Amino acid sequence: MSDSTGHAGHAMDEVHEHIVPVSTYVAIFVSLLLLTALTTGMAWVDMGRWNLVVALAIAVCKALLVVLFFMHVKYNKGLSRIALVAALFWLGLLITFTLSDELTRHWEIYPRGWAGAILPMFRHLIF
Repeated sequence: MSDSTGHAGHAMDEVHEHIVPVSTYVAIFVSLLLLTALTTGMAWVDMGRWNLVVALAIAVCKALLVVLFFMHVKYNKGLSRIALVAALFWLGLLITFTLSDELTRHWEIYPRGWAGAILPMFRHLIF
C-alpha cells in the first residue's frame, strides 16, 4: 500500500499557514494609533491645499498596514492578491469616473448661500 505522507510524516494535502508573532500585531497596532494621532494633529494645522493630500497619505498608510498584516495579504499568495488587485482596479474606476464628471462641470467659484436661493422659491407662499 502506498502512503500519502510526505516528509517528516506530514500529509501531502496539508496546508501550512504563516503564524505572525504577537509582537508584530502590537507594533502594527501602535503604528495605527500613532498615525491616527498624527491625522488628528494635522487637522489643527492649516496647510492650505495640502491638508487633503496629507490626510489621504496617512489614510493610505493605515489602510496598507491593515490590509497587509491584519488581512494577511503579505503572507498569502494567489487568490488574496488577485482580490486585492481587483478591488484596487475597481476603486480606480470609481475615482476616474467621479473625477471625469466633477472636472467637466462648470461650477461657480463662490456659489450663493441658501438664504438667497430659498427665499425666492417660497416668496409666493409667504407674501
